[in-house]
Amino acid sequence: MTASPSSSAQAAREALAVRLQHLRKDAGLTGKELSARCGWHPAKTTRIQKGDAPPSDTDIRTWCSACGADDQADDLIATARAVDSMYLEWRRLHRNGMRKVQQDWNTLHEQTRICRVYVSNVPPGFFQTPGFATALMELITAFQGTPNDITEAVAARIARSRFLYEGGHRYVVLMEESVLRYQTADPEAMRGQLRHLLAVMPLASVSLGIIPFTARRTVWPLEAFYVHDDTMAVVETLTAEIKVTQPRELADYAKAFTGLAEMAVYGDSARALIRAAIDALE
Repeated sequence: MTASPSSSAQAAREALAVRLQHLRKDAGLTGKELSARCGWHPAKTTRIQKGDAPPSDTDIRTWCSACGADDQADDLIATARAVDSMYLEWRRLHRNGMRKVQQDWNTLHEQTRICRVYVSNVPPGFFQTPGFATALMELITAFQGTPNDITEAVAARIARSRFLYEGGHRYVVLMEESVLRYQTADPEAMRGQLRHLLAVMPLASVSLGIIPFTARRTVWPLEAFYVHDDTMAVVETLTAEIKVTQPRELADYAKAFTGLAEMAVYGDSARALIRAAIDALE
């Protein structure tokens, strides 16, 4: 697993390492003794116990067997896989195309009651039109060099918009004005996308705020993030998707969202910014 910039992922790796270390100690084994039973160099045991090297499924089963704790292997393997899912490179996620990832996102949104979203580059997927989503996914696929299943991926992404109309879901969205101005798609697709934003604004499930270029910044522009029911934040970087679950970090994202919301404009003022962006495309 690639080293993560998220302390949530690092803390989870360290917690797994501590559990493995406790198994060794409970078995009355030194690091050298465990290494000998496992048939690997003691340096590997040290790296695993420090959280520097993620253990494979086979490593965990071998470790548990050496400690006489085979009954704990499945649980530890499940934990290790959960840790691995906290930081996932886009190329790994998209190795077979983008459709599966879009479907997984739909499942997460289906389970989310309140989703707080901040974007500084493109509209969130549940606001995207087919034309805009197609243009964006073409750029992403070309950049990553991953398989092209754009037609299926777009259909899966657009299906997410149904949660705007179904009961039990609320979307509180903040956009930088740059999102309205970046020409990620051709002018026709951009106009369609911007008009769609005007169309969804009146929905009871939607709160849309736009942070003007002229706003006095109290929070600097950030990477896109989605906070799901205050229990998990999904952060999108250039290379990876990061899932943040530590309460301290979640509190920081909530604090940032509050500050960003205070800089945004809403209602008629937000509509005026969208219409100005549409006019600029004429």
